[in-house]
This record gives sequence, structure tokens and C-alpha cells, in this order.
Amino acid sequence: MTHQPALPTLAAADPEVAGLVEDEAKRQHEKIRLIASENYVSQAVLEATGTVLTNKYSEGYAGKRYYEGQQLIDQVETLAVERAKSVFGAAHANVQPYSGSPANLAAYLAFAKPGDKVLGMALPAGGHLTHGWSVSATGKWFEPVRYGVRKETGRVDLDEVRELALQHRPKLIFAGGTAIPRTIDFPAFAEIAREVDAVLVADIAHIAGLIAGGAHPSPVGHAPVITTTTHKTLRGPRGAMILSDEEHAKAIDKAVFPGLQGGPHNHTTAAIAVALGEAAKPEFREYAHAIVANAVALGEALSERGFELVSGGTDNHLLLVDLTSKQVGGKPAAQALDRAGIELNYNTVPFDPRKPFDPSGIRLGTSAITTRGLTPEHQPQIAEWIDRTVTAAATGDEATITGIAAEIRELLSAYPIPGYSA
Repeated sequence: MTHQPALPTLAAADPEVAGLVEDEAKRQHEKIRLIASENYVSQAVLEATGTVLTNKYSEGYAGKRYYEGQQLIDQVETLAVERAKSVFGAAHANVQPYSGSPANLAAYLAFAKPGDKVLGMALPAGGHLTHGWSVSATGKWFEPVRYGVRKETGRVDLDEVRELALQHRPKLIFAGGTAIPRTIDFPAFAEIAREVDAVLVADIAHIAGLIAGGAHPSPVGHAPVITTTTHKTLRGPRGAMILSDEEHAKAIDKAVFPGLQGGPHNHTTAAIAVALGEAAKPEFREYAHAIVANAVALGEALSERGFELVSGGTDNHLLLVDLTSKQVGGKPAAQALDRAGIELNYNTVPFDPRKPFDPSGIRLGTSAITTRGLTPEHQPQIAEWIDRTVTAAATGDEATITGIAAEIRELLSAYPIPGYSA
């Protein structure tokens, strides 16, 4: 088994790096990867990422560059832009942001000034650092106002969102986050934003692939600015995009370049174009709905084993689990699960009494295992492995954990991944 595409030149020039890449490919193959922000890209996306496009510097936009020799780069970027607009039904797309955080920063730069109020979901409730959390530049340069979820339901409290918006009159309102297992009500957020004359930014980084595949409602037509990463459920390279209506397009483009960035990463732009081409195919719709079906099945199987799911379940790819009743913290549980061959992350849960670096919960996502071909029929077995491992973590039973890892490797041998084959 080796990395695909093969790496003979790298292996000859730098065997140390090549060895690490090969080991990582094997590790990804042998693990049930449930990190909600990760996926497996296609081999076509992998190949596009590793091309001579990385040699070219391309400050500016198609038709308006600051370096010569852009005849083909302009075509690559235009292709990615047009595919993004088509897949999401957006009037405008910028495919240059290096990652999701700079994409969100571009919204601040375009529509707010330092010291302005911004309304975003609190990080412990499921929001993102760049929605105004205190350790982020966005929480230091702007005045953050934070909304959360209802304690009894674990769902966004839209009454609170409206009350805070009316009280503080923010310039920006962020909808979306990193640990939200339920459908985001974009029309309700849009109504609140209109009422206080704020720009609504829909951060769909986690659910972009579900939206592209029709498995989650779209913010297009409700949010004038939409930010997203291009990996996660969209199954593209590590990059980002900003979608917008025509009214906000010019400000967004100026914020990305020259406001925040220099030259775009052209090899990543090409891979984004490839991923968007894949997302436009009928089989991607099947994939998006299969992600949700797997998440629902896994949630039900975990609930049957006594795991407490924040909000009681999921509507998308993501599950947030409170381990308090299992008498183990999220961090030791996540570390034990990694040793057992199940990769996920420890995570705070709403109203968590524990510290962020040692929280009560774990976060799971089903995008990667769905890419791999696992189905709802596999989810009870995965839940059983999780249950046994969490129990073993609480008692220090390493033998059980080692045994589970072997069982998982045996199952996954029948489900190869793009990028690693014989």
C-alpha cells in the first residue's frame, strides 16, 4: 500500500518527508475518521493540488493582474468562480481566500470598522473563533455581542438573537458555527438583520457540501455574504470562498485583495474548481444525503447506548456528545478513541462546567466515512466501538482499546480511500 499519486521523486530527494507522507496516508486508511471538519478528497483534487500552478504568482483578479503571464491562470480562476456561482446559485464568488478565517476577516474589513459591534454565536455554544471570540483578533478589534442556545433544547435561541440585535445594533451578524448539529434558519436570521440594518454573514464552512447537494437549506437569497471553506463536507482542498450578491461583491473583492492577501494559491484554485465540478454531478447529491443519513443513524445508535446528544440528535453531518453521564472527560475519551482507531475531537458543550482544553464533550462528523462507503448499517457497530472505548478509557483498560483498533483495521480494509492504494 502506498500514497497515490506515487511519490518516487520526493522519496529520492527527501526520504524523511516522503516517509511521513506515506505514514500519514496509512494512518488515514486505518482510522474511522469522524472529525467533522475533515474528509477525503478525490485523487483528481489531489493531483490538481500538486501541479506547476504553484509556481505562478497572480496578484489581482482575472483580467486585472499585477504580473504578466496570466493567460491560463485567469482561465483557471474564472472556471472556479463560474462553477461556484453555478453550484450555489450565487451572483458572485471570490475563490481566493486562503482559509475560512481570512474569508471571515474579509467580511469585517468590507463592512465594519474597528470598535464596531458584531453579533455572533458564542464559541462554547458552537460558534467559531472568528465570530468575535475574545482570543481572536475579531474579539479584540471589534466589540463582540454573543448569542447562544436554549439550555433545555440545545438549539439557537432566535428570540435572544433578535433581542441582542435590537439592543446593540451590530454592523455584522454571523449565522453558523463549528458545532451546530441542527438546521440553521437563514430566513429568520435575515429578518433580524434587516430589522437592525446589519449585514448578515452566513458561515457555511461545515455545511457547504450539504447545501451544494441539497441536504441543507441554502442561505443564498437570505444572506448577502456567505463564507465557506472548501474542504469539510464540500470535499475539496484546504481553501475558502466567499459568495455574495452583486451589491456586496465589490467590497468583498477589495477586502480579500488588496485588503488582506497577496497572490492567490493557484494550485488550490484549480483543485477548488475540480471539487466544484464534482459537486455539480448527480452522485454528489446522493453523497450529501448519505452523510446526513449516516449521522442520524450514528446518533440514534449512540443514544441507545446512553450517550447524551446535544439538542437530542442531528439534522446534518455533525454530532455533539456530552460525556458527563459516562464519568469521563472529552479529552481522555478522544485520546483513547484515537488509540482505538476512531479519530474525533474533544469539544465543549453548551453550558459546559469544564475548561475548554479539558471539556465535557466530543464532536463527531460523518463526511469522511461516507466518502469511504460506510452506510447507516455500519453505524451501530461504530457506536458499539465508541461505547466500549469510552468505558475502557474510564477504567484504564488498554487491552480492550488495542483489540478494537484491530477490529477497525479489519473492517476498513474493504473500504479503500482516495490517495492510498496497492
